[in-house]
Amino acid sequence: MFTGIVEELGRVVALDRGRLRVEAARVLEGVTLGDSIAVNGCCLTVVAHDEGSWEADLSEETLRRTALSALAPGSMVNLERAVRADQRMGGHIVQGHVDGVGTIRHRVPDLRVAVPNGLERYLVEKGSVTVDGVSLTVVDVIGDTFSVAVIPHTSEVTNLGGLDEGAPVNIEVDIVAKYVERMALPHIDHLREERT
Repeated sequence: MFTGIVEELGRVVALDRGRLRVEAARVLEGVTLGDSIAVNGCCLTVVAHDEGSWEADLSEETLRRTALSALAPGSMVNLERAVRADQRMGGHIVQGHVDGVGTIRHRVPDLRVAVPNGLERYLVEKGSVTVDGVSLTVVDVIGDTFSVAVIPHTSEVTNLGGLDEGAPVNIEVDIVAKYVERMALPHIDHLREERT
């Protein structure tokens, strides 16, 4: 589990045949093989590490469902280690399981993102959303887009400040919204049947 509070910006060294190598410092403190590190909001497993960098294997599923396939050497990525039970819980509950790839429609500070069809139903004003692994609060939802206000600090310590219009971003909607929908649907369907 993650919080969406980015610990550092890493730099992609290589992405070759499904192996991602990232230059980092802070997220390597105490790292061991098998640890989870979120890269732009996508939970990855550390399969190798040394002084100053680490590697993860990306499955075809991960490459197909996330914006990680667009990374190239030099790309800046948001990094966060999995949360420990004794840490403060900033941000919100983030699984690192990307729900879809969105597209930047307007740059920071008034960031507007278009989401794939169907994800907009999980977005509500003042609700939580993760964009490239950054926990943000939704300002508004208009059609298939939502906006968030990105403060200067967040713009400086994440990759969000450097994203141009049209850039792909990983989107994870609030897990609570998905569970509520799943639990409510049978009851809604039952009420619909009673009315017909």
